[in-house]
Amino acid sequence: MTVPKHGGRLNAAAKRWGIPRDQWLDLSTGINPHGWPVPDVPAEVWQRLPEPDDGLEALVRQWAGAPADAACVSVAGSQEAIMVLPRLRRSCRVGIPSPGYQEHGHSWSHAGHQLVSLDRALLSGDDESWVEDLDVLVWINPNNPTGETIEPERLLHWHQRLQRRGGWLVIDEAFVDGCPELSLAFATGRDGLVVLRSFGKFFGLAGMRAGAVLAGPELAERLRNAIGPWTVSGPARYVMGLALKDERWQATTAERLSADIQRLERLVSYHGLDASRGALLFRYVPHPRSAELAEALAAQGVLVRQFDQPPALRFGLPGSEAEWERLSQALTACGISLTNS
Repeated sequence: MTVPKHGGRLNAAAKRWGIPRDQWLDLSTGINPHGWPVPDVPAEVWQRLPEPDDGLEALVRQWAGAPADAACVSVAGSQEAIMVLPRLRRSCRVGIPSPGYQEHGHSWSHAGHQLVSLDRALLSGDDESWVEDLDVLVWINPNNPTGETIEPERLLHWHQRLQRRGGWLVIDEAFVDGCPELSLAFATGRDGLVVLRSFGKFFGLAGMRAGAVLAGPELAERLRNAIGPWTVSGPARYVMGLALKDERWQATTAERLSADIQRLERLVSYHGLDASRGALLFRYVPHPRSAELAEALAAQGVLVRQFDQPPALRFGLPGSEAEWERLSQALTACGISLTNS
């Protein structure tokens, strides 16, 4: 089974292109370049075992807008939940969006489930009988990498059709920050509805490996038992708690990222590319010669995420003004390769 590829592989890029690691502009991950300012962590936090009753889960519910009866499980990034959830069901039919974050399909397939690939064409009409053929439906909202979204009302309709047969609707909301109206956190606590949240993207803390699962009490307890104790380190829980309380930073950052992503769209579009799709932290750029364009950018020390099916690129946000200028110069240098012919 092929292991999914990911962005952020700077060591491999440096080795391949002969450009030192610290000279790259990494736009391949869709992570906030202006992350939450992490303070010093007290020595005691490093020395003691994590305590599950430190109030973190209540903070997560409040931050996400989940009801009090929703169960919350802290995980080592939403990736941990993506890997463990498939082990909690017997072999069944699982719908996976295509394109989409590949770890979902990889994890469900690895656990012995039958995958059903779901493309955008399925959503164009009113016929949703296809949901009846599934036991589990995984959806990414907004989609990674395309940025496409589905309104919560439609997602809840899917959940109802699945739940009455004992099915699950699993929603990956890793990129929902900045558009809370899309989140299904408000409906969690219901049987068969699972919402995954990440603290790595919007908060810019991907290296901390921290996330949360909002679900019904029974499923949450099964997930806790499957992942075991202390899955999230004490320092990570400490930092998560402080970041979730910092509402002023969150509001200011959402405004800044909204302006920055519009700037990125304008910049990429100026160079002849369709950058109209994406989410708060990235632009998704379909291009028939995406591999060639990614190579041309990499040769200049600019790393973007390249996709084959369908061919496309994903651009994350530059941080400093120098990085914005570097991206502009790199796109200009690509010249004729930017055309969609």
